Amino acid sequence: MNIRDFLTARLQAAMTAAGAPDDAPPLVTQSTKPQFGDYQANGAMGAAKKLRTNPRALAEATVAALELGDAVEKVEIAGPGFINIHLAPTWLGERLTEVIDAPDLGIVPAEPPQTVVVDYSSPNLAKEMHVGHLRSTIIGDALARLLEHLGHRVIRQNHVGDWGTQFGMLIAHLEDREAETAAETALADLETFYREAKARFDDEPGFADRAREYVVKLQSGDARCLTLWNEFIEISIRHSEAIYDRLNVTLTRADIHAESAYNDALPGIIADLQQQGLAVEDQGAQVVFLEELADKEGKPQAVIVQKSGGGYLYATTDLAALRRRCGELGADRILYFIDARQSLHMQQVFAVGRHAGFCDDATSLEHHPFGTMMGEDGKPFRTRAGGTVKLAELLDEAVTRAGQLVAEKDPDLPTDERSVVARKVGIGAVKYADLSKTRTTDYVFSWDAMLSFEGNTAPYLQYAYSRIRSILRKAGVDPATLDMPVTVEAPQEKALALHLLRFGEVLEQVARDAYPHQLCGYLYELASLYMAFYEACPVLKADDDVLRASRLRLCDGVARTLATGLDLLGIEVMERM
Repeated sequence: MNIRDFLTARLQAAMTAAGAPDDAPPLVTQSTKPQFGDYQANGAMGAAKKLRTNPRALAEATVAALELGDAVEKVEIAGPGFINIHLAPTWLGERLTEVIDAPDLGIVPAEPPQTVVVDYSSPNLAKEMHVGHLRSTIIGDALARLLEHLGHRVIRQNHVGDWGTQFGMLIAHLEDREAETAAETALADLETFYREAKARFDDEPGFADRAREYVVKLQSGDARCLTLWNEFIEISIRHSEAIYDRLNVTLTRADIHAESAYNDALPGIIADLQQQGLAVEDQGAQVVFLEELADKEGKPQAVIVQKSGGGYLYATTDLAALRRRCGELGADRILYFIDARQSLHMQQVFAVGRHAGFCDDATSLEHHPFGTMMGEDGKPFRTRAGGTVKLAELLDEAVTRAGQLVAEKDPDLPTDERSVVARKVGIGAVKYADLSKTRTTDYVFSWDAMLSFEGNTAPYLQYAYSRIRSILRKAGVDPATLDMPVTVEAPQEKALALHLLRFGEVLEQVARDAYPHQLCGYLYELASLYMAFYEACPVLKADDDVLRASRLRLCDGVARTLATGLDLLGIEVMERM
């Protein structure tokens, strides 16, 4: 149990004993200023309002009934009824010792664990991944890692686009090639081949109609079309796997459940909706009308689930995916990391899915949208020529720039080691620059900002970790062999101890809200508090061996927390840099 939960439980019992209503929470938060204690309980005002009594009197009665044992140094009442709690340094040291002794840093597994489906990345196959795929991929992966770390059963789902008009277009273009090696040539440079096919689709008379004919053949199971389609899919998946590997993303081929996988289920989706009276014919199409999404004039939102010609839409496929995830996969919670432009679409899918009984009310359906990566000109991030930035090229540049910085900072670092550090710093910088921003907002992509060794950046945190590891090496002792308790005496030690003990609390918050920037902010503050501690509290030259050992253990706790937190974000650390 983390400190806030511990205090909440004790304060809730004390408030109840003082006569507060059972539904009045103590509202425990961490204090923003040390003079107001380490934690505050602000629930007396709300409870007193319900009772129509004096809030300070209720706060006094609560403190009189409060049983915190040796956990507190003092408890004060401020203002109209704020309860300020000053935790005892000895108790904090004991709690921190338990955390540092624990192999998992004292993280309490979720109880009960949930089955959580995480839908992320989902590139369209047949062309290379670009920067537009970055946010979904790394935000989704961070949440998948974190939820797994907390003990949940996580099922990753990469809902790739592998079906539709673009494949008819590619097959038609390929069939027009005369050389026997046409297929091999196309697959060797799929991006160029795709651009050629798209240009013909847009400009060449009759080509678009032929492309659509090939789509019909493909969906009808034509053997030749299926063979070519599988070749396009295979090369695209291999490209995606290479990107995931470079990004240190945990998606695998086994996590792919593509659009085409739901093809056979789509007629059944429509039949179910029709049988329940949800889907009705409107101008030849099958449409579900949603009263809860009505416009200002009270006109229900129309969701087309089948076109007048019999074709299906993204909504149909997403409903099939929803039904599978709730039924076959047994999801308690489904998280979709899809950009904000799809918000209405996801609302529609969730509403139709609920009405149809594809998911019951017990399953949490969550769209976690994200903003756009912007260039420094304030427009969506693109190449200088205005084209889409390929993700592979972006990562290449990140590693190259990081390599130059590392060489400047440590020219004596061996070449092979420098290349490893450059890769970790460059990739980590790109990921952290995104993850450290509030998910729902747009953010400006800046090489200088993300690769800085100062401020809230991956290089700063990676350097903080390697610096602590260097201190531990200089100490000539393995912190795991030290068995004396951690002592908390100096103000900087107390601030650092309190922050370390909040790690589990922050992970639970990120798991609940799906905002990775909260973990980034925690890690940055941890590194900053450590620097303040290190400047004020000698470690290697501590006054005595007991104090030295205590501070070395504190250093070890910070390093392990930084490494764990960064790993949950998919960012690697290094012993030297």
